[in-house]
Amino acid sequence: MERFQITKHPIIAEDIVKKVEKREAGAITTFIGTVREWTQGRKTVRLEYEAYEPMAVKMLAKIGAEIEAEWPGASAAITHRVGVLDIGEAAVVIAVSSPHRKAAYEANEYAIERIKQIVPIWKKEIWEDGEQWIGDQLEKTPYPNGKPDIEGDGAND
Repeated sequence: MERFQITKHPIIAEDIVKKVEKREAGAITTFIGTVREWTQGRKTVRLEYEAYEPMAVKMLAKIGAEIEAEWPGASAAITHRVGVLDIGEAAVVIAVSSPHRKAAYEANEYAIERIKQIVPIWKKEIWEDGEQWIGDQLEKTPYPNGKPDIEGDGAND
């Protein structure tokens, strides 16, 4: 059972939670990032996610290792979806188990922030009146060609 995955299929949160269940855990927190209908006053019709999958999975696992180092006894599982997602569908599910609730909450929040920082996933927002590749998940680096150059040197040409 892989704890860190990129998938093209709908994510079932309960399946992600099962990956971190253990007898030592006194808490399991989940974060489900969903496609929202309104973004900055624009009506979203759907989103499209793409990823450099081999590196994305490695980075998700790296986040899991960081969580285990920072919060002793914690375990994480993360699944991010790619492809076309409709309003209300889960784009990412994060589950963290820990002996204590505070660590589980903190580690879960840490995970989503790190995903946005280091995992090569990008999205296209499709609105009623247009569409645009947003760029990196922090929305600070635009990708004029739709996505970063993953075949070359990593620079955004």
